[in-house]
Amino acid sequence: MRFGWIVLLLLSFPVLEAVGIFWMADAIGGWVLLWLLLAAVAGVMLIRVERVAWGARLLFSIQSGAHPLASVFASGRMLIAGGLLIFPGFISDAIALGLLLVPGTWGRRKVDPLRPANDDTPPSPQPSPSRREGANVTPTTINGEFKREHDDRLR
Repeated sequence: MRFGWIVLLLLSFPVLEAVGIFWMADAIGGWVLLWLLLAAVAGVMLIRVERVAWGARLLFSIQSGAHPLASVFASGRMLIAGGLLIFPGFISDAIALGLLLVPGTWGRRKVDPLRPANDDTPPSPQPSPSRREGANVTPTTINGEFKREHDDRLR
């Protein structure tokens, strides 16, 4: 009977939500229905967006060198928050907002030295060419040869 309090909490959660809805309806009136409707719509939209975005988030975390489980947990957190927003009540909405405000996993990426586009650090200043007083500085040009291939050879 160690986990009896967890079962009691889970069974009393809908009752607490109903009591909270009645108290809020007494305090603010019919706006409660609008709140519950907007929260449910936001939850459905959050789940629909996350259903599409989880693959891209997982791929980005793998490409950037972060652990893939971190992105899976972030997606799971968003899905749980969407489900809590769909469930009518103010306690579940507060828990969902708390889940949504938890900082994400994007700050823990590893910097890949071979891919500078992946690096968020500002580039180091390049040494400037020596300038003479009054001389015009022209940009550096790379000279080379090229050969145009016919379109048939590119296929």
